[in-house]
Amino acid sequence: MRNIDVVILGAGVAGLGASLKARQLGHNSIIFEERSSAGGLLDNFEVEGYRFDNAVHLSFAKEQEVRSIFDRTPYYTHPADSRNFEEDRWLKHPVQNNLYPLSVEDKVALVQSFINRSEVLSGDDYESWLRHQYGDAIAERYPLKYTKKYWDTPASRLSTTWIGNRMRRANLTEILYGTYTENTPNTYYTKDMRYPVKGGFKSFIKPLIEQADIRCNHRVTNIDLKKRIVTFNSGESVSYQTLINTIPLPLFVGLCEGVPARVRDAASRLIATSIDLISVGFNRIITKDLWFYIYDEDVYASRAYSPSVKSPDNAPPGCSSLQFEIYSRGRDSKYSVDELKNNVMYALKKMKLAKEEDVEFLHHKHLAWGNVIFDSGLEDNRKIVRDFLRSHAVKSCGRFGEWDYFWSNQSFMSGYSIDLL
Repeated sequence: MRNIDVVILGAGVAGLGASLKARQLGHNSIIFEERSSAGGLLDNFEVEGYRFDNAVHLSFAKEQEVRSIFDRTPYYTHPADSRNFEEDRWLKHPVQNNLYPLSVEDKVALVQSFINRSEVLSGDDYESWLRHQYGDAIAERYPLKYTKKYWDTPASRLSTTWIGNRMRRANLTEILYGTYTENTPNTYYTKDMRYPVKGGFKSFIKPLIEQADIRCNHRVTNIDLKKRIVTFNSGESVSYQTLINTIPLPLFVGLCEGVPARVRDAASRLIATSIDLISVGFNRIITKDLWFYIYDEDVYASRAYSPSVKSPDNAPPGCSSLQFEIYSRGRDSKYSVDELKNNVMYALKKMKLAKEEDVEFLHHKHLAWGNVIFDSGLEDNRKIVRDFLRSHAVKSCGRFGEWDYFWSNQSFMSGYSIDLL
């Protein structure tokens, strides 16, 4: 049995970050990856000459450690402009600051509700936070609907620890200004987004992949924390001095021997969304939008983005593409593939983006792990699992290793910042 200084489970950006730190410190490290290629959620795939990422990815990293790697790859810089679709109209983002396209009656009702909102936060759940921030009318018309689509969970069941700067706080001046004019400033949490000129988002992490020792097609089947041995589906086993985990915590706990019932129960309560991706190729240019959000409940997708707007390299000349994201609570989809494709075609027609003759193909891909769901009580259950791992000298990192709402730059830093001394 081979002994390895640092065994890393998962070749996503967090595992690649941990591998880089291990090399810099002179440790012998190997990444073991279940899939046939590295990259994790930052990987991509091709359909009939079109390239699609595994869901929307754009970089706005500020960390010097991240930029020193990502910036080796030539990239485009896009303004962080996005839109929202509702019924038969498009509104700029964030929607509460861009109510100009609505009727006078609707705008008055929404602003009045905001002004009359309670100054006291009624609870510690996300729905209470939304109503407190925006008033009942805006909350019910927009973010409460979107939350149910994006998390497949009612806002009343979610905590608020994930929000950070992801949600624009309500401001009366901004709201009023956006009711009078559509010439509003961009108040997104970043001013621009970067994307590789060629090769998809994965090109940003290509230097990390090329430098790391990665063993693909290695699925973990057992972890003996006492003996410090990891066994794979091939029957091969390796021993380690340090184990770094990036695979989802519920999966990791299920692979370990001798885990106390209290820890297993806590891990079973950690739930994430899965994502159905419907990727669409078009025989003409159908949009200039980088990405957009969808509030209508008869459209399954909560958002869509255009790979061909991110980079023309992602589609054949004169063609374009969109990818729709549909979320389900848990690892399985609640829709059939036909239902998903039919609904995306319905959405394209409803939004007046394309007709059937414009569509080259509709392609389906299911990702079992999308985003961590911040159910009320998540923080306590997560702590139980994390404490158990720390007590067995397991260092866990990344979106699903730390079980947090990380962007790609944060996931990299999560791995790169691990203490290996």
